[in-house]
Amino acid sequence: MADVLNQKPIFSTAQDAEAAFYDAVERADLEAMMTVWAEDEEIVCIHPGGPRLAGYSAIRDSWKRIFENGARMSMRVVHQSHLRSPFVAVHSLIEYVSLRNDETVHAPLVATNIYLRGPLGWRLAVHHASPMPPEVSPDIPKTLH
Repeated sequence: MADVLNQKPIFSTAQDAEAAFYDAVERADLEAMMTVWAEDEEIVCIHPGGPRLAGYSAIRDSWKRIFENGARMSMRVVHQSHLRSPFVAVHSLIEYVSLRNDETVHAPLVATNIYLRGPLGWRLAVHHASPMPPEVSPDIPKTLH
C-alpha cells in the first residue's frame, strides 16, 4: 500500500477527485480508483444493496471483484448538490449506471460522496450508493427541511 500512496496524484478540488473516481469506474482501473481514496482505515464504501465496507483493504477488494467480472460500466452523474467547508465536501447526486453493450435500463442510484482535504489534496472518505425508490422521480425538486 505504501507504494500506491507515494504515487497518488494531488486533487486540488473535491470535484477533481470525484471526476477521477467516476473515470476509474468507467475504465475499471483499480489502481486509479484507489488513488482517489483517503489513506485512512476509517474510509467507508457501501455498494447498492451491499454491506458497509470499512478500511482500505476491504474497499480495494470489493472494487477488484467488481472490475474483474468483466462488465464495463458507463456512468452519468446528475442532480448534484454540494456542501463544502475548508476541509470537508459532501456531494449528493444521482448515478445512472449502464453496462456497455447492454441495452437494459437500470434504475438510477442515489449516492453520497464525502471528501476530506489533507496534505495530498482532496480524497474520498465515504461512497454510499443505493437504488432510488421507484416512487421517487429524479426530476422532482428536493426540499430541504
